[in-house]
Amino acid sequence: MKIRDMQEDDTTAVANLLQQLGYEGAADFLPGKIHSFITDPDEYCLVAEETRGQVIGFISIHIIPQIALKGDFARISYFSVDEHFRSRGVGKLLEEYGEKIARERNCDRIELHSHSRREDAHRFYYRQGYVESPKYLVKKLF
Repeated sequence: MKIRDMQEDDTTAVANLLQQLGYEGAADFLPGKIHSFITDPDEYCLVAEETRGQVIGFISIHIIPQIALKGDFARISYFSVDEHFRSRGVGKLLEEYGEKIARERNCDRIELHSHSRREDAHRFYYRQGYVESPKYLVKKLF
């Protein structure tokens, strides 16, 4: 297995992984989103690829500068491992690679939002050293 930068021709595989998370219809607009992400220096989109070249997971990380704190922070926007490859270390490898990037970018923390229904994901994050933070507020604009 290897980790590499996401490419525009990974659209079908990433759309499938997003569908496994419950995001239907992403394939319609995903090529433009991937292009935006891979050309932005503060976005990191990585895929895990098995030995035969099949994409089996991905993670997107956004670096956010902070004005009041010395270190910046990284936010995991989306993170998915193919349901047939879970519990094999793929997610751990992707998360650790993302942590390495965050450290290289002088981030002092990584944060993410994970819906309360994703209990398996929560157990994974706790094993990786994440802790729950109080309050996450959202204002819907559409």
